[in-house]
Amino acid sequence: MKKKLLAVVIGAAAAMPMMASADVSIYGRVHMSLDHLDNGNDYKEVNVSSNSSRLGFRGSREVGDITAFFQIEQQIDFNEGTSSFAGRDTFAGLRGGFGSVRLGQFDTPFKKARGPANLFGDQVGDMRNLTRFGNARFDERTPNTFHYATPDMGGFGVNIAYSVHEGKEAIDGADGDALSTSLTYKQGPVDTALAYEKFEADTSRGERDAVRFAIGYKVVDAVKVVGFFQTVDYEGDTPAVNDALTSDTWGLGADFKIAPSTYIRGMWMQRDSDADDTQSDLYAFGVEHRLDSALRVYANYAWTKNDDNVAVTPWSQARSASPNGSAGDSAKGLSAGLRYDF
Repeated sequence: MKKKLLAVVIGAAAAMPMMASADVSIYGRVHMSLDHLDNGNDYKEVNVSSNSSRLGFRGSREVGDITAFFQIEQQIDFNEGTSSFAGRDTFAGLRGGFGSVRLGQFDTPFKKARGPANLFGDQVGDMRNLTRFGNARFDERTPNTFHYATPDMGGFGVNIAYSVHEGKEAIDGADGDALSTSLTYKQGPVDTALAYEKFEADTSRGERDAVRFAIGYKVVDAVKVVGFFQTVDYEGDTPAVNDALTSDTWGLGADFKIAPSTYIRGMWMQRDSDADDTQSDLYAFGVEHRLDSALRVYANYAWTKNDDNVAVTPWSQARSASPNGSAGDSAKGLSAGLRYDF
């Protein structure tokens, strides 16, 4: 892996002269945390975690009223010094008065629709620990995808993405595509999204579809309240598995600006499936201080309360430190983190 990372660095350095003349910029995020994780049973350890840290290259070129653009983004695990080149949002496209179109691999509109209510993204307490569950998962970055986004329409926007998922179109008769759509509205104090996504029967995790709604509302400048709801219908396995993965997830939270650069926030969420004894509750509380627009530090405490047949943790998603949970036990995580965007 170190050789792969070295190759990425050398390749980036060799490309610098060309980038300088082609309107290309380098960006990224270093997001590290020190965590104490307790699965409620036999695991109680301190971990160092890299949390969706990334390095990317993006560029654009205007030709008349049309702008061509591209992005190449990869995950960098700073805790181990490893990299996966172009494994994150990587695409090329065109934009203009008609909106934008792009082709590649990137977050679906459904995944991005959690944004208005996402108070603990890439941290201990991330809502994806409940919404991105087992094979009935929807917070995905699909390959082989075409995406169209409308221009802003008085705060409204429509997104449609179609994926020839996993290249299954090469197999005669295979039904392996995915469709993701969203309707968004962001104006004044309101930020909201309604999304639908469907994966066909021959995708690797099976047939499933879901609806998601998220809203954030600024009561006053210093107070924002959020709400979230998701319902999933899974049909890709046996009746028992289908019941365990068919679920509803909902939650409420709030974010308070208590000083010019300091925030406190909290959220409660619950996931309940059609199977018996599979309910999980997630509680998260945190404080964040922004040293400037690019650098922030934070501390979070989050825990899950699980029924006997489920082992959800508050730390399994978007983080390199992800030990297993224990069915029927409460899992707890205490995290101190630093995030630097460049």
